[in-house]
Amino acid sequence: MKIYDISQEVFSCQVYPDDPAPEKKIIRSMEKGEVYNLTAFSMCAHNGTHIDVPRHFIRDGKTVDEKSLEAFIGMAYVAEHSGVVTYNDATEIIEKAKKHNAEAAKRILIKGDVEVSLEAAKVFAFSDILLLGNEPQTVGPQNAPMAVHLALLSADVILLEGIRLAEVSEGIYFLNAAPLNLAGADGSPCRAVLIDNE
Repeated sequence: MKIYDISQEVFSCQVYPDDPAPEKKIIRSMEKGEVYNLTAFSMCAHNGTHIDVPRHFIRDGKTVDEKSLEAFIGMAYVAEHSGVVTYNDATEIIEKAKKHNAEAAKRILIKGDVEVSLEAAKVFAFSDILLLGNEPQTVGPQNAPMAVHLALLSADVILLEGIRLAEVSEGIYFLNAAPLNLAGADGSPCRAVLIDNE
């Protein structure tokens, strides 16, 4: 069994433009003669490796605590791509994933510097997937993310953004990308891992 950590380190992670960056504060320090070490931190729910739920772009959409963990934990398919993911690319990814493993086809992770087009988002949305993951900090165009997010989140597809797949080959893995249990939140950081049982 091999475990791949596909998460960014929090304090040095990538941050979407204009989002607040993570901050660390040392509350207690043994180096200063105190009895124990204690760290506090603050961060945006969408810093680094994180998930988006419907509430991120839909006023009354489901929040993190309202989503079943089934979407975040289970078999997943890693597909490699570069550039814009088109309608045909998305169709091919879904078909390839289903041929390998029908359960893994419910959670698609795209390796590479990609941008999911609106047409591709609609393919994924109508394919009954539970989760779509990608390496950039946002799933769609950075300068106009709303349409792609709405297409996917409206179909109750969870987004796993900011993952790191450089060491991972195309294929089937077990994914655990469970978010923090943040009541009422529109997203959450997570420590995403892939497990290769072969």
